[in-house]
Amino acid sequence: MAGLPDFSRFWHRLSHNEAAPGIVLMVCAAIALVIANSPLADGWHDLFHHALPWTPVAKLDTLHLWINDALMAVFFFVVGLEIKREILAGELSDPRRRRLPVLAAVAGMAIPAIVYLVVAAGEPALHRGWAIPSATDIAFALGVLALAGKGLPPSLRLFLLTVAIVDDLGAVLVIAFFYTSGLDLTWLGVAAAIFAALVIVNRLGIRALAPYIVGAIALWYAVLHSGIHATIAGVLAALTVPLALNRKHDSPLLRLEHALVAPNGFVIVPLFGLANAGVALGANGGGSHTLPLAIGLGLVIGKQAGILGSIVLAERTGLARRPEGASLRQLWGLALLCGIGFTMSLFIAGLAFPYAPALVEEAKIGILGGSVVSALAGLVLLRGSAKAN
Repeated sequence: MAGLPDFSRFWHRLSHNEAAPGIVLMVCAAIALVIANSPLADGWHDLFHHALPWTPVAKLDTLHLWINDALMAVFFFVVGLEIKREILAGELSDPRRRRLPVLAAVAGMAIPAIVYLVVAAGEPALHRGWAIPSATDIAFALGVLALAGKGLPPSLRLFLLTVAIVDDLGAVLVIAFFYTSGLDLTWLGVAAAIFAALVIVNRLGIRALAPYIVGAIALWYAVLHSGIHATIAGVLAALTVPLALNRKHDSPLLRLEHALVAPNGFVIVPLFGLANAGVALGANGGGSHTLPLAIGLGLVIGKQAGILGSIVLAERTGLARRPEGASLRQLWGLALLCGIGFTMSLFIAGLAFPYAPALVEEAKIGILGGSVVSALAGLVLLRGSAKAN
């Protein structure tokens, strides 16, 4: 029992360390990659992809599906809570402050998609993957930023966070509009009714968490069967949770976000990494290199060109000012960090090629390669500029 307080303090420090979730994710990705290229590969694959002996939800009959369609709905729920908080009371609530991050995020999604489509132009079967290099992994990027040192201006972290939130919103819209097929109108109607009920609960001023949690689970179940990807339910449910503060400066949204941030960063996302990051590097030696190249160039070239280019253009035209105290070199390093796609890119790759596992494996190579190059290049630039301050 004497050791419990020490563990409690350790967990408190760990859960409040911004670099920790990104580092845990890196470790899990490395473990998955090593196992996928070892004699344990077949057993590791079977662990996640073999049918479960029993499942309470028939559509989720493997551990891999439970992670990608159920646990990742919680991930998107946290993303939705964060988006709502930032839009109503955070950096995105001020038109002057959100102008540059929104421009950078939009360009940072559009240019990588264009780079991807240019590289993959001659292979129409690959065109569905255009959104893969458009995403940014905020946990990974913040982890690398924290490793870059303390000599960087605080405005860089805030700018990265804001760009990533807009990026997350863009990724949610992309998934909803471009990776949805075979709609079941009955289940879609049920989902709409549940969402309407959650909105009514919000309008009635109900602040107890139970109705929102139960409603979110019901909405997830309906959306799972509707043809829209189940994770979208997480964002929709989050948008109905009240943010308005009470006399204690608390709200249901803040309580839920506080309760879920650590499980999200230290359990859900690492599990997703373990289940999805493993790829046999020599397995597709005879396959096309177009897909990994398109994704890798989109992440490394497209992201930095879109984000850094939009910052320079906005500043020169007087549309917006760069983050306070940030040098052009530091902004370049930050733009490179936004090329760490990882979690969201892996997720979109599975949606883009659901019936082509070989293409998903090729996509993983491009995602891992592009993310590693972006992370290392960004770290070198930022550490050099941090030492100079």
